Amino acid sequence: MSPTITALYGGLLGILYMVLCWQVVMQRRRAKVGIGVGGDTALERAVRVHGNFAEYAPLFIVLLLVAELNAGTPVLLHVLGAVFVLARIGHALGLGRSSGVSKGRFYGTLVTWIALLVLAVLNILLAFA
Repeated sequence: MSPTITALYGGLLGILYMVLCWQVVMQRRRAKVGIGVGGDTALERAVRVHGNFAEYAPLFIVLLLVAELNAGTPVLLHVLGAVFVLARIGHALGLGRSSGVSKGRFYGTLVTWIALLVLAVLNILLAFA
C-alpha cells in the first residue's frame, strides 16, 4: 500500500509552508531585518504564523502517515487532511492580519487541535485492531 493520502496532504502543506516562508522573507526585506524581528510587528506576526505552522504540521503528517499505513479509513483520512489544511490556512490568515483575536486564528487553532486529537485517538485504536 502506497501512502497516497499522506502524499497529497503533505504536498499541500509543503506548498503552504513555502508560502509562509516567502511571507517571512518579504517582511524581512521590507523591514531590513536579518536576524530576529527588530521590533517590527508585521515581521513578528509573519514569523509566528510560520513558526506556528512548523509546530503543528509535522505531527499531523506523521499521525496521518501512520494511520494510513495501518489501514485507516481513506474517507476519514481525506476529511482530516482537508480540514487540517483549511484550518492552517484560516489560522495563517487570521494571525497574519492581526495579533489580536480573530475568527481565523481561533477556529484555525480549534480545528487544528480537533484534527490532531482525532488522528491521535484513531492511531491508538488502529494499534489494537
